[in-house]
Amino acid sequence: MSRRQGALVALLAPLLLAGCVRPVVLDSEVVACREGDEGTPANGVVLLAQSVPTATWVPCLEVIPLGWDVSGLEATDEEARFWLDSDRDGVRAVEIRLDESCDTGGATRIPSDREAMQRWERVAQVTPEYVGTRYYVFEGGCISVLFRLSGENRAEPLGFATQGIGTVPRDAVRAAVREQTDDRLELDP
Repeated sequence: MSRRQGALVALLAPLLLAGCVRPVVLDSEVVACREGDEGTPANGVVLLAQSVPTATWVPCLEVIPLGWDVSGLEATDEEARFWLDSDRDGVRAVEIRLDESCDTGGATRIPSDREAMQRWERVAQVTPEYVGTRYYVFEGGCISVLFRLSGENRAEPLGFATQGIGTVPRDAVRAAVREQTDDRLELDP
């Protein structure tokens, strides 16, 4: 077993076995869609998937633009989310949530930029901050992208939400857990 595999087993074993009963907060956890040469999802993506076992898709980051940082991840047995801070838009400018379902009441359905997902948008405030939520609804779950943008250039963070926030199929996360732990752990025991 490689050092990386050992670290993954040590991190995930208690969480997978316990089923994320209590909130887990990890500062600066990486939620990359593909990590390293193997191209497998990062450990944070596994935690997100474990939190919402019905979700067929799991949110992740394809890229993170200059000036943005992952500021935390929280996973419980019912929901998961991570936050992004911006040097221009402030702390927790964007929150990405994964839930079993979401309330799209008051939102407008628009053409989706993601296959197998419905996209909804709700704008709560335009000035002085742009506050809104983008929903991606799919079989077994919902990804919500909540914005609280205070910078002058709002097109960049909204474009980042479309291009930088990705998804991975649950089956890929399941296969990565098996592979990285030499079949000792299962995503969905």
